[in-house]
Order: sequence, then C-alpha cells, then structure tokens
Amino acid sequence: MEYPIVDEETPLLTESSVKAVKRTPLPKFQLLILFTVLLSEPMASSSIFPYINQLIAELDITGGDPRKVGYYAGLIESLFFATQTITVLQWGRISDRIGRKPVLLVGLAGTAVSMTLFGLARTFWTLVMSRCLCGLLNGNVAVMKSMIGELTDSTNRPEGMVLIPVVWAIGGTIAPMMGGLLSRPHERFPSIFGSEFWKAYPYFLPSLASTIYSSFSFLIVFAFLKETLQKHRKVPSLASSCDSTVHTETDKPLPLRELLTYPVIVSGSNYVSLAFMEIFILALLTLFMATPVQYGGLSCSPAIIGYVFGTLGAYVGLFQMFFFAKTVRRFGERKVFLAGISTFLGFSLLLPLISAIARRNGVTWVVWSLLVFMLALFAITEMCFGCIFIYITASSPGKNSLGATNGIAQTTVSIARAIGPALSTSLFAVSLEKNLLGGYAVYVISFALSSLALLLALRLPEKMWDEN
Repeated sequence: MEYPIVDEETPLLTESSVKAVKRTPLPKFQLLILFTVLLSEPMASSSIFPYINQLIAELDITGGDPRKVGYYAGLIESLFFATQTITVLQWGRISDRIGRKPVLLVGLAGTAVSMTLFGLARTFWTLVMSRCLCGLLNGNVAVMKSMIGELTDSTNRPEGMVLIPVVWAIGGTIAPMMGGLLSRPHERFPSIFGSEFWKAYPYFLPSLASTIYSSFSFLIVFAFLKETLQKHRKVPSLASSCDSTVHTETDKPLPLRELLTYPVIVSGSNYVSLAFMEIFILALLTLFMATPVQYGGLSCSPAIIGYVFGTLGAYVGLFQMFFFAKTVRRFGERKVFLAGISTFLGFSLLLPLISAIARRNGVTWVVWSLLVFMLALFAITEMCFGCIFIYITASSPGKNSLGATNGIAQTTVSIARAIGPALSTSLFAVSLEKNLLGGYAVYVISFALSSLALLLALRLPEKMWDEN
C-alpha cells in the first residue's frame, strides 16, 4: 500500500476538507435581540418622512412658498447623520475598549429622549436640537455591525449580515406607516385624541411610539444581551475553529492610522457612495411625491406617502430574507453589488419621466405603474448593503479593531447621509425655482453621481479581502 508523501510544502487543509466545512449555526436569540435594537434606528429616522414636509410648512418658516420646503426638510433629515459623524467613530473605539453593550444602552437612551423632544417641538430650532441630540448620542449601527461580525464567521456571515437590511426594511415598512397614520391624530381619531394637547402637538404621537420602542429595546438589551467583545483571546486550536484568523492575548485595538488600509478604504468608500445615493434618491422621492403636480411632483398626502414607503419596506424585506443569501452564494458579492448600484441610474431616468407624464396628463395609471416599477428595483438596490457589510467586516485588520473599523465606515457614511438629503432636496428646489433644464436639473446631477458610484464599485475584488 502506497502512502502519500508529506513534507513541509504539503497543505494542512486540502480542498476536499475545506469543502467539508459545515456552516456554523447562527446564535439566533442574541441576533434577535440585536435586530430588535436595530429596528429602533429606522423607527426614529424614517417615521418623520411622511409628515416632515407638512410640519415644515406649518411652522411657517418658508413664507408660504411650497417650493422652499425642500431646503428645510432636507436639513432636518440630514441633521441626525451630520451630528452622528462627530461621535460615531469615538463610540466605535470606546466599544472596542469597554464593550459593545454599554454603548448600545447609551444610544437607545439618547434616541428615546431626542424623539420625545422632537414630538414636542413647536419651533424649527427645537427640531434642530432634537435631531442633533439623537445623532450625538447614537453610535449603535456601527457597534451592532461589529457584534454581528463577532457572532458570525465566514461560513454563516451572509445569513447574518442580510438580517441588517431586512430589519431596516421592516423598519422602513412600519415607521412610515406609523408616521403617516399617527400624525395629526386629532383629525383621524377625534374621539380618542380630541383634546387641545393633540391639536397643539399634532406630531407627538408618532414620536411617542418611537420613544416607547426605544425604551423597550433598552430594557431588553440590559436584561438579555451578552457582551461579544472578548478582551483576552486565546489561540484556538484548528479543530475548534474554521476561521483562518488566529487571535492572541496581544490582539489589541490598532491605532487609527494603522486601520486605514487599502481594503478598509475601498470597502468604506463604496459604503459611502451606496448610502449617499440611497438617501439622495429616497429624500428626493419623498419630496417628489409631496410636491404639487404643477411643480413636477405627484401631490401625495402624508398618509399616501407613508403607505407607499411602508409597502416598499415590506416588499424589500421579504425579498432580502428569501433571496439575498442564495443570490450572493450564486453570483458573488461583487456582482450583486454592481447590479444594485446600477439601479440608481434607472431611478435617475425614471423620476423625470414620471414627472413629465404627470405634468402633461395628470397622475394616471401610467404614472403609478412606472412608480411601482421603479420601487420594485429597490429590492436589488438594498442587496448592496448586505454585500458591503461583508466586505467591511472582512477588511478589518483584526477582530479587536472591528468596532473602530465599523466606526470609520459609519463616520464617513454619516457625512454622506447628512449631505445626501439636504443636497437632493435643495437641488430639487433650486431646479424648480430657477427652472434649470426645465426643472429637471436635479435628475441630470443624480445620473452623474450614480455613474461615479458605479465606477467606484468596480474597485471591489471578486473575493473577500481575507480570502485574497
């Protein structure tokens, strides 16, 4: 009987043994807690979309000119991300040292307080203060991505990471519906909310609902969430771990300069472009639907906008849940990401087409059909987030620097998300006010920005950074 020759060049793991590695079961209960927390983010941010334009108009800071609403609405939508930029990296670095759980608790408490203030706001500057407070105290998104990265490995990460956009989609379903349905309750439910308080604070109820949910999440995290940061790691044996990365007790958080590697920069840059274009289009779409037809919009009420975005969130969430992991395993993260980024080009072409038809013929079934088709493309768009989260996790120089890596990514993304709504709504307003390209200049700029995002996406590798 002949035995194979084994020397120092013989690989320890053969191709057949690698293929035999089974997927690690997901820690479902801990992930469920994390996604309960994650849901508080879209609940706080997206619930204001259906009524923010009407709220700005009622504050009478536009001088009665509906074309100027976009300036102020975009500012309010951007402030959370603008102020989050200042602190999110520090929250990530703090979580690398003291743990993830304390940072999550601070963020949830900040969300609850700020949403209460937002609902009680009677002036524009009170709105500004509440959104700034929410952003400054909130680093939860970056921390939760780090925790998911620590709770998963290379065998089950697609299934774990897909739940982030799924939960955002669920929040995108509930929050706009909640915001549209619960705003101005004295008009919708006068028998219950007929007192003078609800007339004086017509948008307090959706804010209160968000506050209650954040408070509930705080209690769940405090009682049941386990800390995932391991400050002292032992070298695992080959039999106990299928991950290629070996962690020792000297695996400490890296200095900021050493974190800025090429994989981190490329992955983070693509996350920035994706987040920027998504919120650019969503803010533009919200304003587009609320704007009167004669000014290039669809004249939709806050309730209709809430129902549309709620349905969109449900559809996107279900699509991600059932098709993301299968699609990524078949085509790879890069191809799926490129396909999703390409949809922004389609949005930039469809919006002016819908506007032109509505101006000429009114909001007919053709307009709604094109709008539904455009919204259907968002299922492909949202798959980008799961892909880029996998890239960012794989790009981290070390697991004890995962919080800082996600903090860097979230910092730059917060800048993009702060600029995106203000830029898109302001461009929309300027295009109408100055009649630039017949009011369609904003869509030309959107197409150009989408093209740049696609070029940047081509820099991503076919394989994950930690596989190269």
